[in-house]
Amino acid sequence: MSNNVFDFGMIGLGVMGRNLLLNMADHGFSVIGFDKDGAKNAALESAATPGTTVKGVAELAQMIQLLQRPRKVMMLVPAGQPVDDVIDSLIPLLEKGDVIIDGGNSHYTDTLRRVKYLREKEIHFMGIGVSGGEQGARTGPSIMPGGDQAAYEHVRPMLEAIAAKVGGTPCVAYLGREGAGHYVKMVHNGIEYAIMQLISESYAILKHAGLTNQQLHEVFKTWNEGDLQSFLVEITADIFLQKDDQTEEHLVDMISDKAGSKGTGKWTSQDSMELPVAVPVIDTAVAMRTLSGYKDERVQAAEIYAKEGYGSSAPSDELVQEVHDALYFGTILAYAQGLAMLFQASKDLAMDIPLPKVVSVWRGGCIIRSSLLEVFTNAYTQAPELSNILLNQEVAEVVKSVEENTRSLIAFAAKAGVPAAGLMSSLAYFDAYKSKRMPTNLIQAQRDYFGAHTYQRIDIPGTFHTEWGQQ
Repeated sequence: MSNNVFDFGMIGLGVMGRNLLLNMADHGFSVIGFDKDGAKNAALESAATPGTTVKGVAELAQMIQLLQRPRKVMMLVPAGQPVDDVIDSLIPLLEKGDVIIDGGNSHYTDTLRRVKYLREKEIHFMGIGVSGGEQGARTGPSIMPGGDQAAYEHVRPMLEAIAAKVGGTPCVAYLGREGAGHYVKMVHNGIEYAIMQLISESYAILKHAGLTNQQLHEVFKTWNEGDLQSFLVEITADIFLQKDDQTEEHLVDMISDKAGSKGTGKWTSQDSMELPVAVPVIDTAVAMRTLSGYKDERVQAAEIYAKEGYGSSAPSDELVQEVHDALYFGTILAYAQGLAMLFQASKDLAMDIPLPKVVSVWRGGCIIRSSLLEVFTNAYTQAPELSNILLNQEVAEVVKSVEENTRSLIAFAAKAGVPAAGLMSSLAYFDAYKSKRMPTNLIQAQRDYFGAHTYQRIDIPGTFHTEWGQQ
């Protein structure tokens, strides 16, 4: 085989790497993948569509030699040290102007460091977030590239070809400087955590009220045909129908309630505090996954705090509507907090993240795709520099239309003893955000009382301290 015949190279041929390469090949690009596992190389080639140009190799140098210049190489390997190890192995094989892409879930601070490191070696580096799971990778993911804009132009035709399409528009766009791509993906995952938590709470309330799995399927299926239409609501409806091949029970009832995580939601929560930006629904989702791990303690506490009156009530159309409205309300607040975080990070970290493009990219292919993103797209079309989507009039009208039912549903959950921390925190954030005056004046007084931390007044500019208790 002659040299320089492949358009794109992939390091790491797990499910995501393999499917992205096959997607590229289906769109007319010649692709080559590297993996030390020969079985994965064979699986790549055997899965290729007849007539496409796909090759797997077990030697990294061989792959690099076969790539067209400037070489375009993506890594899909575990975040952290493995990414640095691959970069170090690539540097001796690459030339000035070549492009390295990290397509995994790296923390953006690592991406910032790698951009600088490779810039000094005159090699382009990009961090690209990819959402959609294995099916999305194969048929059309949402792609969030950031970093070197000159490098983006080298890969843009390929990324636009393989991305999901909404109304003919590819769900990919250049999303900002330096670590912006991975930052946007991190916040995407934080929003994903939040929405999944909100859906699980909605499920818990409806199950408490006595709905069967079949009824739950029908409710979520109906919701997915309306204003709650989204990927996560759609798959939730499907989950309730799945039978367990071990017991013939519904599988959802046989799955442990200890939830795992890979850390990206925690990163969102941690980095929001550094800015700072308040994202309590995301914070709560992370905390509830942690709390789910306290299984033995929860079982003990359930016995200690058992209380009569926590039984289920008859399901009603009114309750189902209240759950629908509360889930819609909470979902809007989850997006609002994540997008507000991106707005602030774009400025404070000088990444120039274009929010109109972010919500457009999220409309198709990704895990958090939702009909709500069309509403947000309209909001950002009117005001590209909108600091919080709750300030948009169209969004405000939607929120106000479901506010009353949200309050009723949260009161029901509290009285019934059904944990609904995500829904509750979304309402608390909303009430605080729309408060002209919060009670934090008292906190300022307390801080000055015990620590002389000073305070500001509402009537006179400046900073003040009082010798408390000396009147």
